[in-house]
Amino acid sequence: MRIAVGQIWQETNTFNPWETTRVDFEAFGITHGTQLIEQMQNTNELGGFIQAIRKWPIAVDLLGIARFPAWPSGPVSEATFDWLVQQFMAQLEPLLPLDAVLLALHGAMSAIRHQDVEGEILERVRDRIGPSTPLVATLDLHANITQRMARNADALVLYHTAPHVDVFETGLRGAEVLRRILLEKAQPRMAFVKVPAVYPVERANTQAAAGISQELKTRLAELERRPGVLTAGIATVQPWLDIPELGSATLVVTDDQVELADSLARELAETLWSRRREYLSDLVPVDQAVARARQQTEGLVVLSDPADATTSGAPGDSVWVLEELLKYDWQHPVLATVVSPQIVEQSERLGSGGRYRGPLGGVRDARFGKSIPIDARIASLFDARFMLNGHIGRNMSIDMGRSAVLEIGAVKVIVTSRSGPHFAPELFRAAGFDPYAASVVVAKSPCGFRAVYEQQAAEIISVRAPGCAPPDFWNYPYSRIPRPLWPWDEFEWHP
Repeated sequence: MRIAVGQIWQETNTFNPWETTRVDFEAFGITHGTQLIEQMQNTNELGGFIQAIRKWPIAVDLLGIARFPAWPSGPVSEATFDWLVQQFMAQLEPLLPLDAVLLALHGAMSAIRHQDVEGEILERVRDRIGPSTPLVATLDLHANITQRMARNADALVLYHTAPHVDVFETGLRGAEVLRRILLEKAQPRMAFVKVPAVYPVERANTQAAAGISQELKTRLAELERRPGVLTAGIATVQPWLDIPELGSATLVVTDDQVELADSLARELAETLWSRRREYLSDLVPVDQAVARARQQTEGLVVLSDPADATTSGAPGDSVWVLEELLKYDWQHPVLATVVSPQIVEQSERLGSGGRYRGPLGGVRDARFGKSIPIDARIASLFDARFMLNGHIGRNMSIDMGRSAVLEIGAVKVIVTSRSGPHFAPELFRAAGFDPYAASVVVAKSPCGFRAVYEQQAAEIISVRAPGCAPPDFWNYPYSRIPRPLWPWDEFEWHP
């Protein structure tokens, strides 16, 4: 039996003015063929695919198509879109014929003129493998699922957690769905309900002891244990996509039980819609948030800066929180991050121990960001390379390029050349700091940071500040989204 696996992964934020290009994919690391199987066998969804299939009771020739990953950022340029699709299909072509295809996608990738990249990929793969070859894909919980995606896949398998700590396990679940189709002759029937709502990310915390997100995660697990159900999922969508088909979704795939799939997908949609206001979050203005952090004299305070969350595709060079932090004296280190390859280059020229005097911030995001003058000692220079585990990563290799630590008293600004997980303890450790011993850590993440800080922090504060990934996104200028759509509009709806 011949099964091909592959991945195309990037989350788009259309408010980010920095287009995602071929360089971004190449910097993250493109692999294909046997190299993909060897390098990714213990990592994320692909690792789940590989580990699960190797345990099947039959011999499987496991073939790598290609892996094209890029960190969340702005829209994919059209030249990059053309290159990406052409290259992926060119790697698939020599592998045909196949008994099945298993893909790890994100579900919220958008190009300048092609808003549904995953739909395009699934459609092209379907056209090449034919209507009878099983095609299963995994997706992020924040996928923007489209009719085109659902029409071309036999099953779509979603993360169940936020923070996304079940990425590898979703790969296992995707492979299990494929196993049931191939070995047990299950007949997948998918029901898909588009919910006219977009949900803030901050309260989508399935680690919470109680609440709508935890309840829905439990319900999905119950459904997947039910006889006849192959998979069930809820996608509360990446909010910062100004595209015509934006909206959340529920889906259920059963073994040849169309009515059951339909009723369960509608039930999930009804719950998601009826409890939508529970997702609205409380945000603290940046000046009040920092003042509150300063009053906390024992333990770590995590300031979540969701509007500049690099995990949400924001540019990562906001300094709104940093500007406030610099107004206070701190007992222990305060750790903040900025993306600025230009400042890293200048720091390299000045050398460790030198001083950087000049502007910081507001280059990558000049629309919502600002620049502030700083006078900082260049404390160190280092390579921001590490293995990410936790939110969105299991043995996931990260390289954020050459980086610098700028020191302004107790405030340590980690400046990286490339975007990445600007919340990760591994990043701060690579820079020489223990984040859990700090007074404050600024996490450029809306929810995922909780996976590594929830149990360690004395206090967590979600900050209201300008940026490309605002929690109150409905106050920002969208022009292409469908209407009515909650929370922009108040209206009645039933699935």
